Parts: sequence; structure tokens; C-alpha cells
Amino acid sequence: MNMLLWVVFPYICLTIFVVGHYWRYKYDKFGWTTRSSQLYEDRLLRWGSPMFHFGILFVVLGHVMGLLVPKSWTDAVGISQEAYHFMAISVGLLAGFLTLAGIAILIYRRRTTGPVFSATTPMDKVMYALLVVVILLGLANTLGWHAAGIGNTGPVPEHYNYREGVSIWFRQFLTFHPDADLMAQAPLGFQLHLLSACVLFALWPFTRLVHVFSAPVGYVTRPYVVYRSRDERPGAGVGSRAPQRGWER
Repeated sequence: MNMLLWVVFPYICLTIFVVGHYWRYKYDKFGWTTRSSQLYEDRLLRWGSPMFHFGILFVVLGHVMGLLVPKSWTDAVGISQEAYHFMAISVGLLAGFLTLAGIAILIYRRRTTGPVFSATTPMDKVMYALLVVVILLGLANTLGWHAAGIGNTGPVPEHYNYREGVSIWFRQFLTFHPDADLMAQAPLGFQLHLLSACVLFALWPFTRLVHVFSAPVGYVTRPYVVYRSRDERPGAGVGSRAPQRGWER
């Protein structure tokens, strides 16, 4: 069961994530969009969208710091364990609650604004539900659910240090040799957070979340849009003579 939950299942979700994005880009480029609803309502969107996007950006940066940077590296530069945890908890809680407030506003807007709700697909609802679950579980872990020892499935310390368990498993996962026992010994909160995140990543390619991997790079090299007058009166503008190539005063 440990091998299935902490090795097989995450790699299945990762495969779906990668192959799904390739399939979506190749066969559904027209659907590769946020399906923006700004035209229907923008007052709540002006608040909810920046809060959610800036919050989730700092959440991702926090996960990169906590999961990819080994404890030995922060010790080597003189960052004590106490200082690291203070930074992680304070910044993590701020980013987490900012993200939660943002998505709460977006869900309220989507539910109470008729045209926006009508444009909401079943997959949108599943996506929002999973995002909320992942965010709440992350906040619960940050607030110290793990320190209380709730739901431990193995012989873990009373004050669980994820940098000595979950983080090591994650780095091993990226190098294709994860130790399932590391996750099996983690508190239930971390296990649920990981499993729900895996499900979210598996569904990612089939939702509007694909816009995360979009960037207007083509705008840098695309040609200018040339506007010409349509006035065809004699002697007025270009309508009285054959159009010429290039710029005109």
C-alpha cells in the first residue's frame, strides 16, 4: 500500500500532467485559455484575482524553498532551524490566508454573478473544490497540525520536521528513486496534502489552469499592426490613389 500511495500514484499523476498538457496543446489550442469572465463582472475580480495570484505565487516560492533546498544548505549559510521555521510559518501563513481570501472572493463572485455562474463548467467546480482542499490542508500543516501529532501513521517525532521527511522524499521523487517509508511515516495532514495535490496535478491539463504555462512571448517579435484610413473621398488620404507599402505619414 505504501508503494502504491507514495510511489506509483504520484508518478501516474505526473505522467497525466505532462502527457495531458502535450495533448491539450496539440489538439485543443483554441481551448488553451482562462475563459475570462471579466466582461461580466470586474469589481470583485479586481480584488479576488490579484489576492489569489500573488498569494499562490508566494506559496509556490515557499514550497520551492522548503522542498528543494536541503536543511544542510540553510545550516551552511547560518540560518538556524528556529529562524527558518519562524520565516516559514509567518510568510507561509500570510501567503496561505491571502490565497484563501482571494479564491473565496472568486468563488463568491462566480456563484452570485449570473452570467459568470452560467459560464462555469463542471470541471471548473471540481478545480475550485480541489484548490480549496489543498490550500486548507496546507494551512493546517503550517498552523502546527503536525506538531500536535494528529493522525500519525508511523513512529514520527512529536514535533514533526518535514525537512527531514517530506522534503527528502520530494527530492528523491524528482530523481526517480523515492523512499515510500518517508511519506508513510509523515503525519496525516502532510499525506492528505500530497494526495490532494497529486489529484489536482492530474486534472490540471483538463482545466483552465493550463494558462499558467502561457506567456505572450510572440508579442516581442510579431510585426506592428498598421492602421489605414478608409476615407475614399477624392483628395482625402489614401483613398484617391493606389495604396503603397510600408509606413505613411
